[in-house]
Amino acid sequence: MKLQMKLPIALTLISSISGQKLRGAVDLSSFFKLPNAPKSQFFNLKQGITLTLTSDAVDNEFCDPNSDVSLAGYMNVKGSQFDTNNDKNLFFWMFEKRTSSLIPETSQHKAADVSADDIPLIIWLTGGPGCSSSLALLTENGPCSVNGDGETTSINPYSWTESAHVLWLDQPANVGYSYGQDNDTNEEMISEDAYYFLQAFFQSEDGEKYKNNPLYIIGESYGGHFAPAIAHRIWKGNNDLQDGLLTLNLAGLAIGNGLTMPEIQYQYFAEMTQNNSHNLTLVDEDTYTEMKNAEDLCVLGIQLCNLGDTAVNNFACQKAYSFCQQSLVVPYIQTGLSVYDISKECGDNPLCIDLTPEETFMNSQLTKQKLHVASHNPDWQSCNHDINERFHTDWMKDFSGYVADLINDDIPALIYAGDLDYVCNYLGNKAWVTELQWNDGDAFRAAEDHDWNNGAGLAKTAGKLTFLQVYDAGHQVPTDQPEHALTMITQFLNGERF
Repeated sequence: MKLQMKLPIALTLISSISGQKLRGAVDLSSFFKLPNAPKSQFFNLKQGITLTLTSDAVDNEFCDPNSDVSLAGYMNVKGSQFDTNNDKNLFFWMFEKRTSSLIPETSQHKAADVSADDIPLIIWLTGGPGCSSSLALLTENGPCSVNGDGETTSINPYSWTESAHVLWLDQPANVGYSYGQDNDTNEEMISEDAYYFLQAFFQSEDGEKYKNNPLYIIGESYGGHFAPAIAHRIWKGNNDLQDGLLTLNLAGLAIGNGLTMPEIQYQYFAEMTQNNSHNLTLVDEDTYTEMKNAEDLCVLGIQLCNLGDTAVNNFACQKAYSFCQQSLVVPYIQTGLSVYDISKECGDNPLCIDLTPEETFMNSQLTKQKLHVASHNPDWQSCNHDINERFHTDWMKDFSGYVADLINDDIPALIYAGDLDYVCNYLGNKAWVTELQWNDGDAFRAAEDHDWNNGAGLAKTAGKLTFLQVYDAGHQVPTDQPEHALTMITQFLNGERF
């Protein structure tokens, strides 16, 4: 059985390329815009590489009338080294910070001037790999959720748009509404596309006004690969800025229940079955012993995977994925418990969640018209398992070093984890963060765990790094603990100590 059933979450990706002279945007809509068609803008970022942004404002009564501005559409990429067929089209859906807060005025979440350039902009990346970021918008931290009828929505008062502008990005191609050449298989491809998506977006008619806003890259689950890779690509781009490109105002990185350092994290699956914070025994003693006995060989395979990018290393990556999953994840799956919440039965749905209302909503013609994708008329699915399989060589790669580079350069990072999740559990996440080698690593290891938000969790902080265990939340913290999740992200965006 494959972990592809397991990581629909959270994080972002995008559109493509490698950079030279940005000659600015050309608005094509005035030349050949059809009635009700979104406007198009053309970008030449490098010789032979072009991007076309086809997007427009979304009816502000759709999903959330409390945000004055909502944008949706596609970024088309042509000429990239990773787009040999010239047909990658990455979908995004963005909401500005709410002008009218739905949180009581006694709280820290206050309505503000949403035109100010100090309002944070979050790029959200759902993981999978292969799961739609629009899924997170509708089930986790977005401004609305889909009702059971699959046709109507309800306002989410704890949307992260209470505190920031948020852009949810469906990536890579053929995830969610995105479509085109589905050859992406690793983080180099993902991060390059994301970097140039942002370069074009911030020079577009609608996106230019956000170019100075603090930029936060946040991912969930396999977003533990996506988010550090994209943030690191931005950081590298800023440090070696090419002619015509923008310095992006990278302000922070966050990962929720992510897979970032598999070598450490896979050593905590067996431990999670016996010594979790909820005192639940999840497998019998014999199964636990078999899992513990498999750890050394699993770790050896992951180490071989990370020695390089040769055919031998890639083979080791595939073998490590198969062996570690079979030995450390499948025994838990066979209990019938949800990989996303150890306190719940999974049931008959392989994703452990019924997403029928969301799939109905996103596949309706009305929704597609509102989001400016009707002309392509894509079939939306929450997670694309074919895409998932293409990343199995990438799965065991370690991206913790990217996190270290960022925090060593004073870019803050928040690693948070709901303590009911199995598949990217808090024990493994806390372990890799603790073992991370960076400038203030010793101070972090010496720091004491302390209460967070009056009993909502347990935090540990030193320098620019925070680890947060969120009580009574599973794989998707904003779904299970929406109020605490909003408090958490607001504290992080405001630079407050946890």
